[in-house]
Amino acid sequence: MALKPSQAQPGNPEECPVAATLQVIGGKWVPLILFQLKDQPRRFNALRRLIPGITQRMLTLQLRGLEQDGVVARKVHETVPPHVEYSLTPRGLTLAPIIEAMEEWGNLRLRARRDQASTGR
Repeated sequence: MALKPSQAQPGNPEECPVAATLQVIGGKWVPLILFQLKDQPRRFNALRRLIPGITQRMLTLQLRGLEQDGVVARKVHETVPPHVEYSLTPRGLTLAPIIEAMEEWGNLRLRARRDQASTGR
């Protein structure tokens, strides 16, 4: 049974649904990783190129955490040289509407910024 917001202890991921969601998708890099995996699987190096500023170590740590949460699947292709591909699991795909809503909100914000800059306000 879902708790009403007034019943949930704010910030407690055991009781608060927003805190429980943020426990999985919070942070600087995870939403960007999910955004890049939302429509197609990606190789590790492709993710590094698509997410400027993320280090190899940080990407590795974030992907491992998402794997442990059951959001991302890691597939090793037995090729020469071998390569690894990451994709969203069925559970991870349930986060797509959240990422899409963030994308839509961000586009509106960027458009408003551009409009504001072009009018000189």
